Amino acid sequence: MDKWLWVARFYKTRSLAADEVGRGRVTVNGKAAKAAREIRTGDELQVRQGDVTRTVVIRALSAVRGPATVAQTMYEETADSLARRAAADSARRLASEPAHAITQGRPTKRDRRAIERTQVDWQRWSASIDST
Repeated sequence: MDKWLWVARFYKTRSLAADEVGRGRVTVNGKAAKAAREIRTGDELQVRQGDVTRTVVIRALSAVRGPATVAQTMYEETADSLARRAAADSARRLASEPAHAITQGRPTKRDRRAIERTQVDWQRWSASIDST
C-alpha cells in the first residue's frame, strides 16, 4: 500500500507514506491497514492529509512512479470527497486572516525596554529567605 500511495503521488517519499499508514491516517474499505497490505483495483482508500480526508477508488496499480498525469489516472476521487474538499477550501478562503486578529503582536526590542522601565522593581521570592 505504501508503494502505491507513493506512486500515485499522495506522498513525496515512500517512507512518508509508510509512516502515515502506520499512524492510522489511511484506511482501506473502512478498515485500518498496514503499509505492507496488498491492495486491488476497486478498493476504496480514505487518505487524511492535514485537515482534509480524501476518499479515492483505486483504478490501476503500478510499481513505477511516473509523471503526475499518469498518477492521476490511477485513482478516482468520489463525488462526496470532492464536495467536502471544495467546502473546506471555501471555508478556508472565507476565514479571517489570523494575523489581523493580533492587535499588538510581539513587542519590539524598543517596546520591551520601555515596558521594563515602567514596571516596578520586584524581589524574587524564595522559601529559603523566609525560613531563616
